[in-house]
Amino acid sequence: MSPVLHKFHPRLLDALAGYDRRRFLADLGAGLTVGIVALPLAMAFGIASGVKPEQGLITAIVAGFLISALGGSQVQIGGPAGAFIVIVYGIVERYGLTNLLISTAFAGVLLFLLGLFRLGTLVRYIPVSIVIGFTNGIAVLIALSQVKDLLGLPIARMPGDFFLQIRLIASHLDAVNLHALALGAVCVMGLFLWPRLFAVGSVLPPQLLEGRTLRTAARVPGPIVALVSLTAAAALLELPVETIGTRFGGIPQALPALSLPPFTWDSAKQLFIPTVTIALLGAIESLLCARVADNVTEHPRHDPNQELMAQGVANFVVPFFGGIPATGTIARTVTNARAGATSPVAGIVHAATLLLIVLAAAPLAAHVPLAVLAGILLFVAWNMGEWHEFRRLRHFSLQYRTILVGTFALTVVFDLTVAVQVGLVLACVFFIHRMSSLFRAEPVAVRDMPAGVVVFKLYGALFFGAVAKVEAMAGQVPPGTRAVVLEMHRLISMDTSGIDALEQLRKVLARRQVALLLCEMNPQPASLVKRSELDVQLGVDNICATLDEALALLR
Repeated sequence: MSPVLHKFHPRLLDALAGYDRRRFLADLGAGLTVGIVALPLAMAFGIASGVKPEQGLITAIVAGFLISALGGSQVQIGGPAGAFIVIVYGIVERYGLTNLLISTAFAGVLLFLLGLFRLGTLVRYIPVSIVIGFTNGIAVLIALSQVKDLLGLPIARMPGDFFLQIRLIASHLDAVNLHALALGAVCVMGLFLWPRLFAVGSVLPPQLLEGRTLRTAARVPGPIVALVSLTAAAALLELPVETIGTRFGGIPQALPALSLPPFTWDSAKQLFIPTVTIALLGAIESLLCARVADNVTEHPRHDPNQELMAQGVANFVVPFFGGIPATGTIARTVTNARAGATSPVAGIVHAATLLLIVLAAAPLAAHVPLAVLAGILLFVAWNMGEWHEFRRLRHFSLQYRTILVGTFALTVVFDLTVAVQVGLVLACVFFIHRMSSLFRAEPVAVRDMPAGVVVFKLYGALFFGAVAKVEAMAGQVPPGTRAVVLEMHRLISMDTSGIDALEQLRKVLARRQVALLLCEMNPQPASLVKRSELDVQLGVDNICATLDEALALLR
């Protein structure tokens, strides 16, 4: 039987039904807003990922357009994401930029196939403890990666290893650039204070907050305020700090031409792990982001399979323009939703806004201090982490704490792939242990029990993790017993290991001339008993509909 493939149907087609001028104006305003917000973030994510700032902008433009035009969410914004910084940096460090582009294209194909074969819902099976653990771990790594530029340290390139980064930073602390540190610190403090400045009960007088000028200022995104004001201050004061221009020579005033990255099959065979890592993280982040968008809006819920297909197309196409991996971005998506977006048109406007800025104002980006971008990313890392979950750990089980803390530590010390793999193995082991502890086989006393008969009631699920309890039942049967009855009304499921355990129990009891009877089986265990021919081994008469029927037979 051939699998049922998911129909490629972008949400944009449905959103345009009944589209009018009012909705377009709302999408236009939201798209312009989120486009301005995305400008400093795209450059910062590119630099922090170990590539040029224009590659972050290219990703936001090309991938942002494709994800909005082809995706399964009403308001999701795609582009370079903070979660990818550590992954991309590590791949560039180990495999080189060319292999990053090839891995991204392969990951795009994998993401498209996940959506095509309706596997989008599988991402939801990843435990929340693993997601929180690696999210907080990535936030720590992002923050650490920005310390060099925040302090203005003369380090040509940071290593990918966590401990080597700390050692290298510590060895250069005597060369801190106080001007860069001041710019970065003011940037971080300003980003924290900016939204609170206009809140009710702030230090500003209430009459000022009611003014039109301040209401307009409150709508300006904090990162843009920090970027423009601190760049201007650094230029006017001629501060000796490193800028985009001094490190990268500025940003080209055009999109790069479409080109194929150099490809060899020998190198591609080594990119399995990077490809799977990009695809896995892209799928998790995009679908988490889409769920957040569903919770903050009243639009129709997203289509996870269509969203993965759009992510796949975007990640396949963007490397041909020199871009880096893209996914859904929670901060920009929430900004888009709160700005009044009604359809994916807002995401398309966001991409067009970034393109116009690049074409018209790219030379100005050369003056942006890297310490300011580092401050913006530190703010992103702080908001990205769910730090309150560490305070709540004492309220949860040992298994939950072990998975969350273990995933967090492995993400920081090793990498995301190892962390997720180990986290999933731990989650499976704990789940098996929990399910096996729920299975019980209890001897019960029954009214008018025939002599020499023992009745066990089975509870839970009889699977490979619980068969030891069935094997121990033979030792609980006293001498002189002529029959054992298993009442299975509360046994909800059974696997082949459970069938094998019952077969071994039958053989042990048969050597002692003790009969084994089964009764009150639910449909799934009954079906497996019949398909495995255990009913033939027991004898058809020893399979009873009710416990009373089994006891009557034994009388």
